[in-house]
Amino acid sequence: MKQFLKTTLLVAATLWSVASFAADPTVPLDEAKVDLHNKASLQRGAQLFMNYCLGCHSMEYQRYNRTFEDLGIPEEIGMENLQFTGEKVGDLITNAMPAESAGNWFGTAAPDLTLVSRVRGADWIYTYLRSFYVDESRPFGVNNAVFPNVGMPHVLEELQGIPRKTYEEQMVDGEMTERYVGIKTDGSGMLSPSEYDQAMLDLTNFLVYTGEPMLLEQRRMGWYVFGFLFVFTLFAWFLKREFFKDVK
Repeated sequence: MKQFLKTTLLVAATLWSVASFAADPTVPLDEAKVDLHNKASLQRGAQLFMNYCLGCHSMEYQRYNRTFEDLGIPEEIGMENLQFTGEKVGDLITNAMPAESAGNWFGTAAPDLTLVSRVRGADWIYTYLRSFYVDESRPFGVNNAVFPNVGMPHVLEELQGIPRKTYEEQMVDGEMTERYVGIKTDGSGMLSPSEYDQAMLDLTNFLVYTGEPMLLEQRRMGWYVFGFLFVFTLFAWFLKREFFKDVK
């Protein structure tokens, strides 16, 4: 009985921690219209991840050769343009940042992102990547509307430009007040706002793929399973009628 209670409490604590980690933010999430059939989007997302995210975040449950094969990237091109750590094509996607150093620099080691889409969800990732804004009180000068007091810098600032919270004045009860209307950039980025949104959708698409690389294959196999069950049910029904046709 004691062992059962201990196991129950452990499971409950685990579920509570997972639910807390994946809890809905107070900021409304934008819909991420991911498309795992879009190989061009997945390739662009992989390029963004390798160039901007891999310096801190690893992907220790995903291999280079598996990624290249699934995304339709020739192995030679992938190793030349998407592999910067000197690993072999069959190695897991890791980074060179020691966890201890990351803890000293950022307060905690950067999490592995292989399964982040399964924990957070595509909408959360997509909104988070587009919700950084200038906050001089933070160590890196930026904050995030979806993840308040985030510990990471805005590594995609050169693409987006400098994002700031914007307000507009409006009359409320006879008094002029400022109303928050969103985050806008100063236009200094390499991409326009629409291009940046598409780039973040591509990156989100790639992270959804790494969270479950077999998802499309599972869906394809699922239709065959449904077809088999449908045909089997028909045969079973006709067989039952034949067996029991003389039973009254």
